[in-house]
Amino acid sequence: MAKKIMTFNLKKFYRKVIFGESLLGVFINPFYISRRALLRGIRQHSENIVSGRLLDVGCGSKPYRDLFSVDEYIGLDIETSGHDHSSSKVDIFYDGVTIPFNNNHFDHVFSSEVFEHVFNLDILLSEINRVTRKGGSLLITLPFCWDEHEIPYDFARYTSFGIQSILERHGYKVISSLKTTSYIETIFQMLAAYVSQCILPKNRYARVVLTPIFVSPWIIIGLALSKILPDNEHFYLNNAVYCIKQ
Repeated sequence: MAKKIMTFNLKKFYRKVIFGESLLGVFINPFYISRRALLRGIRQHSENIVSGRLLDVGCGSKPYRDLFSVDEYIGLDIETSGHDHSSSKVDIFYDGVTIPFNNNHFDHVFSSEVFEHVFNLDILLSEINRVTRKGGSLLITLPFCWDEHEIPYDFARYTSFGIQSILERHGYKVISSLKTTSYIETIFQMLAAYVSQCILPKNRYARVVLTPIFVSPWIIIGLALSKILPDNEHFYLNNAVYCIKQ
């Protein structure tokens, strides 16, 4: 029993580091730049989302739950996806057609790194719109620059202009659209990801030992250079978009 509790606590701590921005993450998380930027982008907008009911679409393990001060937080996910649900905290499953809630049921909807896995985004957005009250908010993040993942359930990448157009077509007014990383941060995050995924051995324990030596330097250099080199806002990792249903 004690071993199970310790294992659970270690996994919980690891997930917190992986999705957070602590200094430890630089040395164990090959995707630190991306995760830190996502967290900051979500936090910047989550301050506007208080009280009421919130639906987390594609919730997984609900890594950003603590950023939202709402009365009710419901996690929705789909059973067949590119990842298993062993660590998920799903409250209800989505059949890919109808979100199982009444019209205008939610005050807010949040979805992080999900829309690229939806083949027909129009269907999902129509359902999100239906279950959200008028004046309710939608906060999403989605990648612009990233490799294929959760294969074969990876279908799209969206520019800031593309996702804004789609959202407006579905009755949303975009209040804020944030590009999460700078040009330099994006380059060095992709370099770190390449080393981690293509050069390091697949053995889990070897990767833990080698990541601080071969991956972390790229992350540190990227973060440092991004402070002093000129930026180009047209090359970045993710969009973080906050909008209101009209």
